[in-house]
Amino acid sequence: MPLDQIDVDTYEVKRTDEMNFWEHIEELRKRLIRAVLAVMVGVIIIFSLGDWFFMMVVFAPIHKDFVTYGFMCKLGEITGATNLCLTPPALNIMTTQLGEAFFKQMQVSMVVGLLLAIPFVFWQVWLFIKPGLMEAEAKAARGFVAICSTLFITGVLFGYFVITPFAVSFLANYKVGGIGGQATLDDYVGYLTMFTLPIGLVFELPVIIYMLSKMGIVTPRFLKQYRKHMFVVLMIVAGIITPSPDLVSQLLVGIPLVLLYETSIIVSSRVQKQRLMKEKM
Repeated sequence: MPLDQIDVDTYEVKRTDEMNFWEHIEELRKRLIRAVLAVMVGVIIIFSLGDWFFMMVVFAPIHKDFVTYGFMCKLGEITGATNLCLTPPALNIMTTQLGEAFFKQMQVSMVVGLLLAIPFVFWQVWLFIKPGLMEAEAKAARGFVAICSTLFITGVLFGYFVITPFAVSFLANYKVGGIGGQATLDDYVGYLTMFTLPIGLVFELPVIIYMLSKMGIVTPRFLKQYRKHMFVVLMIVAGIITPSPDLVSQLLVGIPLVLLYETSIIVSSRVQKQRLMKEKM
């Protein structure tokens, strides 16, 4: 049997260009089912951990022994900037609706279940698109699963350990008219999700730039031309995320975002170089 008719799982699936419409649909259905099952396994694991997971992970950013608070205090001692020592928010988290605790536990379980299964999900995506790629394209996209998974998980961890403590601390300690420091479980889980999951998607920027560069939509010249503008935008974003007036806090958030943009320029440059070499052949 020719190698281009071998599938990783069944050894019988044809190349994409040899499959009809319904075979495409069937292949997509198979990959989706496996991805959903992987997510469901993650959901069941997290939901079964119950109170332990909420106390040790979900509510960790509002505990004074959270690693970020200790790191910032140590950094403040080293640099002499005592205002770097963050104060963990004194939140009085409550529920206001019947069943809110249950539904929030389900929501957290689904989000974290997805995070746990994301490498497998990316792998299924790769197995679906790989048969349709030429040999050179498949070789160029080698490491798709590892790169996408690493970037996404890194972004989520960055949001959890860096953005969440800064943002939640500011919002919880902010008072107007003497009122503040209270939150519902729905509010807290919503903000925690917002500070982590979307950041994981933002960290996929190099992969997105790679695809856009392959299609000729984005060029390294374009990215370099608007580099200064993007740096300003990224630092403004960092300033919004870290309302603390000190420069160090903003740099801790801004520098990774800038490095992400610079990495995207390198990726786009490599794609363009490969395209030019191919045209000369």
